[in-house]
Amino acid sequence: MRRIELPSEAATGEAAGASKGDRWHSLGESNPCFRRERAASWTARRRERSAFCPARPCGGCYYTAHFGEYKRTIFVESSPRGHRPCSPHHSAPRPRCLPGQYLPKDFDVATDADPDQVRDLFRNSRLIGRRFRLAHVRFGRDIIEVATFRASADQADDRSDVELDQHGRILRDNVYGSIDEDVWRRDFTANALYYNIADYSIWDYVDGARDIEHRVLRLIGDPEQRLREDPVRMLRAVRFAAKLDFTIDEDIAGLMPELGALLAHVPAARLFDEFVKMFQSGHARRTFELLLDHGLFGRLFPETRRELDGPEAGKFREFIALALANTDQRVAEGKAVTPMFLLGVFLWAPVRTLAARLMSEHRMSETQALGIAASEIVAAQQSIISIPRRFSTPMREMLSLQPRFEKNRGKRALAFLEHRRFRAAYDFMLLRSRVGGVDPELAGFWTEVQEMSGEERARAFHVQGAGGKRRDGGRRRRPRRRKPRDGGA
Repeated sequence: MRRIELPSEAATGEAAGASKGDRWHSLGESNPCFRRERAASWTARRRERSAFCPARPCGGCYYTAHFGEYKRTIFVESSPRGHRPCSPHHSAPRPRCLPGQYLPKDFDVATDADPDQVRDLFRNSRLIGRRFRLAHVRFGRDIIEVATFRASADQADDRSDVELDQHGRILRDNVYGSIDEDVWRRDFTANALYYNIADYSIWDYVDGARDIEHRVLRLIGDPEQRLREDPVRMLRAVRFAAKLDFTIDEDIAGLMPELGALLAHVPAARLFDEFVKMFQSGHARRTFELLLDHGLFGRLFPETRRELDGPEAGKFREFIALALANTDQRVAEGKAVTPMFLLGVFLWAPVRTLAARLMSEHRMSETQALGIAASEIVAAQQSIISIPRRFSTPMREMLSLQPRFEKNRGKRALAFLEHRRFRAAYDFMLLRSRVGGVDPELAGFWTEVQEMSGEERARAFHVQGAGGKRRDGGRRRRPRRRKPRDGGA
């Protein structure tokens, strides 16, 4: 194990662009995040629970790190009830950043306390996960993920709580161990660095710092076995490579086309979470290119992958590239993004192809055909990536509304501006116009009409008497109430 000493300014966060006041300190000191009364109450409670441990007169280790716009409380619980007194190496938050280049997205805490003990010590926590049991400890809006040190997943071990499927994928693994065993359970060497807040040092067991310097993503252990244990590691490799501009090790890249089929055995809900992480982190376009290069995109979107080899593949690929670039720009500007829009972009060509076939085989309008096609394509996609209804329903509406932009006269066209999905459908139409899918003049009309007043809109849509008034200027008369017939009820 190599111990990397950090300079004092790096330890306090000043090397990462933080101000001079952005440094680690105990809650016993002056802390802008918490009132002293709250810190005192936490300390008192921890003293009561840790009275057995003379090495912890402070009543527990609470540290606060301030990075830019947010403050986060990092706690380390290294010696729960009945365990030996704490020492610095028993607990360590794992950094999720490149030192000196990126601010950390978050901190995950690793400890020798098992999840049940963490829950007993922190009432503001809850346990999650069946495959890997974790504790989520809440501090206001922040969530600190706490993982227990793990040992090797050996089904022959008497203490093991391990279950594998027929393909070698880990279904359940709750074998706890020490930090020396835990490091070999991490996926990538660059993701297996332990940051010790006691002396601001990084502990490197697997030459992860060297791989970070060389910007290489390398798996710990046998690459094929590690990818079979968790096929999502292939997607994580693509995500890290796109986000950090790393190179994926050849031993991993060579296995991806073959082992990509194992993604079919991963729960669809987990793949949706990974989809959001890959395409909404600000590096969607690079992620898409890497997924195609390594043969993984077709495992996630098979219908879309077939259309990328079809007769209109060039326009469709350009359409996707524009949407991904627009998403990256919105993320960079701090604007809101939704997976609904990108899912609609990926599925647009398959939906349009199926809709054309439905229109030729059955007598139905284009709007009806698009609605039915969108429902069928989304249903097929759900078996691979589970799309929540809050995204799938507006996405289907957004796609089925596209034909309505072709009509820009009459009351129905005017009323379209008030549709609840108009803005999403308009953005989608505007993107189509950039690749020749919609007449640019028509797209310009819908852009200009949104800035008009009510009277100007009525003239633009050739609507007379807009606003609910009769053409003759009179009032609307209530219909006469008909008298019931004789003998009627």
